[in-house]
Amino acid sequence: MTRKQNKAILVLKDGTHFEGASFGYEGDASGEVVFNTSIVGYQEILTDPSYQGQIVTMTYPMIGNYGVNLEDVESAKPQVAGFIVKEYSGLHSNFRANMSLQDYLVENKITAMQGIDTRALVRHLRTRGAMPGLIAVDESNLKKLKERAKRLPSMDGQDLVPGVSTKKPFGWKEGTWSLTPQTKRAALKPTRKVVAYDFGIKENILRNLVDVGCEVTVVPADMPAEKVLEMSPDGVFLSNGPGDPAAVTYAIDNVKKLVGKVPIFGICLGHQIVGLALGAKTFKLKFGHRGGNQPVKNLLTGQVEITAQNHGFAVDAKTMRGIGEVTHVNLNDNTVAGFQNKEKKVLAVQYHPEASPGPHDSLYLFKQFRDMMEP
Repeated sequence: MTRKQNKAILVLKDGTHFEGASFGYEGDASGEVVFNTSIVGYQEILTDPSYQGQIVTMTYPMIGNYGVNLEDVESAKPQVAGFIVKEYSGLHSNFRANMSLQDYLVENKITAMQGIDTRALVRHLRTRGAMPGLIAVDESNLKKLKERAKRLPSMDGQDLVPGVSTKKPFGWKEGTWSLTPQTKRAALKPTRKVVAYDFGIKENILRNLVDVGCEVTVVPADMPAEKVLEMSPDGVFLSNGPGDPAAVTYAIDNVKKLVGKVPIFGICLGHQIVGLALGAKTFKLKFGHRGGNQPVKNLLTGQVEITAQNHGFAVDAKTMRGIGEVTHVNLNDNTVAGFQNKEKKVLAVQYHPEASPGPHDSLYLFKQFRDMMEP
């Protein structure tokens, strides 16, 4: 059922504003305004903890046509600060759908708006860079909203990990799904014990670790390295997550103590954190890489992989000299998309090989991590 839509305004920190209509929770929202170029996968995007503190704009023009189901989530609830689309589809059709996207957003108190020129917004963000902004529902005082937007903080220096990390350790045994028929895949008998740091971990990462024969224990982001080593893992996984990697100092310090003692695999924020632990530097990208269609070149094989990505910071290639070999580059801007240190058994990629949402080109990395843990 489509609800009555009130007026909604998006105001960016630089004073630019867009008027549209609300189709989510009737409340205000603020965060860094970013864009995602995926055609499908909005449910996985909404529930990705890496989007904590961000208002996500979808570039695909119509969103919501296949509804929402309760299985394809990447965390317990939607994590975005707000959601923007060109056109919301009030009619959804999919045999797996449990509810409409609108009902899902309202139920989880996520502010959303539609009816704006998302192409103009994305062009503005590409030109000026991702920036803080706010969505206000049923508010007509534009001058007041612009003053509020000016005071919004930048993503630089923000540690958002505590808001998405688990508070206590837990085990994970579920593998990935097969939809023909719709069943869970039979998991391999675990042969390797992995401790996964939760900086905002996506559930399909855990499923893929199980698929390659890992017994997985997820631990809080601030778990001391000494306690992790007491668990005698065959490998340590560093997850994705939100915010500025340089601000997550406790994680960097812990990873420094783990490097060289146990094989390490980092994805996204985990990639940045292990890079910082090795001595590299990170920097904020102008508008980031977000979408399920990002081209990456594997420098070791010469192959091009189409990948899912979601990050606003990157490891500086110049600072990798002497501490790691760059193995992958983003073909859109030649930034570092992966590196390794064979001597210290470190593997890290800036993108999301777990394919949720996104292609399966990079699933081989989970097997590569398992092989790296061989005695």
